Amino acid sequence: MPRFSVIVPAYKVQAYLHECLESVLSQSYPDLELIAVDDCSPDGSGAVIDEFAARDPRVRPLHLAENRGLGGARNAGLEKATGDYLVFLDGDDTLTPHALRSIADRLKETGEPDVLVYDYARTFWTGETVRNIVSVQLTEQGPAPFRLEDRPGLLHLLMVAWNKAYRREFVEREGFAFPPGYYEDTPWTFPVLLSAESIATLDRVCVYYRQRRRGNILSTTSRSHFDIFEQYDRVFAFLDARPELARWRPVLFRRMVDHLAKVLARRDRLPRGSRAEFLRRARAHYRRHRVPGAPVPLSSRLHHTLIRWGLHRTYRTLQSAAAGRRRTAKLTVKLLRATRGLALRVHYRVQLRLPLRADRAVFTTHDGRAHTCNPGALEEAFRTHAPRIRTSWLPRPDTAAHWTALARSKYLVSNGEFEPRLVKRPGQVLVQTHQGTPLGHMGLDLQERPAAARDLDFERLLDGVDKWDYVLSANRHSTLVWERVHPGTYTTLEYGLPRNDVFQKATSADVTRIRDSLGIAADTVAILYAPVHRDHRRTQRCPLDLERVLSRLGPRYVVLARTPGPVPHSTRIIDVTGHPSVEQLALASDVLVTDYAPLMFDYAGLDRPIVIHAPDDDWAAYRAARGTYFDLRAFPPGAVARSEDELIDIFATGHWRGSRSVQLRSAFRERFCPYDDGRAAERVVRHVVLGETGRPPVVPLAERHPVPSAAAGLARSPQATVPQPGGPLTVTDSL
Repeated sequence: MPRFSVIVPAYKVQAYLHECLESVLSQSYPDLELIAVDDCSPDGSGAVIDEFAARDPRVRPLHLAENRGLGGARNAGLEKATGDYLVFLDGDDTLTPHALRSIADRLKETGEPDVLVYDYARTFWTGETVRNIVSVQLTEQGPAPFRLEDRPGLLHLLMVAWNKAYRREFVEREGFAFPPGYYEDTPWTFPVLLSAESIATLDRVCVYYRQRRRGNILSTTSRSHFDIFEQYDRVFAFLDARPELARWRPVLFRRMVDHLAKVLARRDRLPRGSRAEFLRRARAHYRRHRVPGAPVPLSSRLHHTLIRWGLHRTYRTLQSAAAGRRRTAKLTVKLLRATRGLALRVHYRVQLRLPLRADRAVFTTHDGRAHTCNPGALEEAFRTHAPRIRTSWLPRPDTAAHWTALARSKYLVSNGEFEPRLVKRPGQVLVQTHQGTPLGHMGLDLQERPAAARDLDFERLLDGVDKWDYVLSANRHSTLVWERVHPGTYTTLEYGLPRNDVFQKATSADVTRIRDSLGIAADTVAILYAPVHRDHRRTQRCPLDLERVLSRLGPRYVVLARTPGPVPHSTRIIDVTGHPSVEQLALASDVLVTDYAPLMFDYAGLDRPIVIHAPDDDWAAYRAARGTYFDLRAFPPGAVARSEDELIDIFATGHWRGSRSVQLRSAFRERFCPYDDGRAAERVVRHVVLGETGRPPVVPLAERHPVPSAAAGLARSPQATVPQPGGPLTVTDSL
């Protein structure tokens, strides 16, 4: 008997079904059966199901002789299910990576509840992903499992079947089934939650809910939307049959009114000329199911009034007035913005005619954060070594102060693109610090890499390069790359990266303070996990199952996760994606795990272990999409793992900080960190501001002593507390 029965109905979803089924079968928790129901689909959905069934015995195909609709197809799957828990998934949606493992773990933690409710995110055809806006209802804090009266806010979640796992015995005992017609999830969801003796929540996105540009059932104009009335009749009939649930009637009545108002307001649902009829039906339902004296929230009173009295003309008038107000507001905002923009342009032209301020320096970063990265380190050096220069951070571009600073400051420092409308004045000095040592292709090299270049305007890029006076470089490799991909007349300062100065200046007390602020316990190995952004993927996902890795390694390990995708919720996974200082994160950690992120070049200057996670297919995809300047796996800064199990093995056996890893890191550090001795920012200021010629002396690598990590004093690596995966593993630490 499998742990999960995943039921996937399919009707006219041939374009999406492959991705849906693959998301189930590729789960890291394999104990499942996949019941794929071909609802007599006229397209190739049935053939896709058969293809998957032929290659994976966990797939149980079911072909219906006639179309039964979504509810009927799910019921057919229910009849065949044998798993402990039921999971529904629509044929155009997908499970997120490791979703079933997280669900299984939560079910075990909460004592096998009747229902587990988890979260979802909407994925749009544009590539945008937006998490459920009421995910706060899924908090795992407090008692678990519980009953609905303990967490009535769950009724405010989207009324769908696919954001829950159901204990099959509970469903069969209660005799739950899906009715025919649209909105079939409504008379399923409410009775299930009301009947469950035990409910638990999982605060994790487990489903990607696809928002199709065309073809979504609920966005199809049809009289089938009138089915909503019968569905709510079924909900209230369920309450009538169970007098002990009468207290829920006012709550469900309010949910019904809100739902009816939503259908009425959507222009893409009801056919032309049917709104008056829909409102008459809604009025009848209002009177039939209303609970006299039940309070109505202030935010819903207008909907209740319109539906209670069937005020169709009033509704149309209010709707037209609201649309008019929205159009007026948009036009007003547009005019105000245009006026403000014109005023700022005039202001900038005036400022350009005023004298340049030789004692002003302004700093900015590509993401708008202040006091970070190389510009932040340089600002500190300006204040220390050139105190006569007044420093500031560039204000927002919609302010007069922003354009005043650009027009009047002598020194402009950035690690990203300068303002394209910047007019460089005689005497102004622009310093481009960049964001690190390049591994992936940059600048003009992206002309042949459309996935990575996206909407990069190469002509504008070169216009910006022509304004640069100085470009900072960490090493010879960076110098050769920057001068080729950003050709210009600037001067390259191969002095090291200012942001890495802190690695040589920090003390053990600083490390302890930062770790305490992040909540890292003593005698714990902190893994900084920082994968690179995948240019070839619209939706960013965490390449590693961090919860599984930590469970294999044991309680002595924690992960500082700085990822472009969602971070799992766990007491041993600290989400530091939004932390303002990656340098502080590096100091707090004991080892870096990454794939192709430029952070590895900076981290090598700390002389702490680095582990590269680069599976063959992922490395090939990254090189194809972005391109690389050298083969990282042939010249790595430490051990290389080609799979998740190899990564676990590297830590469990201690290879992550073994002698071979030290040798690899030493060679990598010698090549890419020749000038990161703690004085890079000082050298830049002395050259650019003070006019000193010649390169200031650099402390040799052998004489540098960066602050050690907190785990450096441990006699040996903490060992994994569970058996290692069976079968032979190749640990590429031996490269």
